[in-house]
Amino acid sequence: MPDLMTTFSFVLEIDGVELASFRKCSGVEAETETIEYKEATKEGRMIIRKVPGAMKWSDITLERRIDESKALWEWRKQVEEGDIDAARRDGSIVIKDSKKTEVARWNFERGWVSKWTGAELDAGGSEIATEKVTITHEGLHRS
Repeated sequence: MPDLMTTFSFVLEIDGVELASFRKCSGVEAETETIEYKEATKEGRMIIRKVPGAMKWSDITLERRIDESKALWEWRKQVEEGDIDAARRDGSIVIKDSKKTEVARWNFERGWVSKWTGAELDAGGSEIATEKVTITHEGLHRS
């Protein structure tokens, strides 16, 4: 029986280097827009044709516990300082099995951090402090 894939072990790679592991990931989505147009048949009946339009990809949102690493903050800082060309990077979301062997990979193109969210701080709470980043990109492919 094959090992069932869990969703708890995944990492973000940027330019081939493992940047961090995360506790949540969403937005690994690709979609083709649908274009509708009306057309009349030879019999004069009106029909609606649907054809594929442009490809579009959702933003990827990742959440992880805060630690001493500033890599995500520095990546976001490039965008804030207006250096968007340097901030655009190719990367991957990689799922690993229980032996830490790669089993699935989605590569994104020309991604940059469009949003960074820090932890909600509550002196009376017992939650783990997390940070969240949103990566906007120009393409997503399963490899």
